[in-house]
Amino acid sequence: MAADIPLGDRLDDDDYPAYTMGRAAEMLGTTPGFLRAIGEARLITPLRSEGGHRRYSRYQLRIAARARELVDRGTPIEAACRIVILEDQLEEAQRINAEYRRAANTPAGTPGPHPGPN
Repeated sequence: MAADIPLGDRLDDDDYPAYTMGRAAEMLGTTPGFLRAIGEARLITPLRSEGGHRRYSRYQLRIAARARELVDRGTPIEAACRIVILEDQLEEAQRINAEYRRAANTPAGTPGPHPGPN
């Protein structure tokens, strides 16, 4: 439960749903309707408070801001959401590839990030 986590830790957590829809829209310079639309497009899925209100994390706001940049340049919202999803997947794949390259370049006998069976 969030009350069990110290406040300082929650404030530092990029995934902690700290922002209401109104505050998130204000921070992004957009409307709550935009946030609902990117939720319907499955770009982000806000958590819900006990009262059913949408709550957004800093990570989700960064994703939403990227989508907003694309929409502001004339990209349809559905396409903008798909682009952001693909960019995120590409970034993750590149991160994984870099880990594998580091492991492959680790000298024999030196444990890498994912040592295989002997």
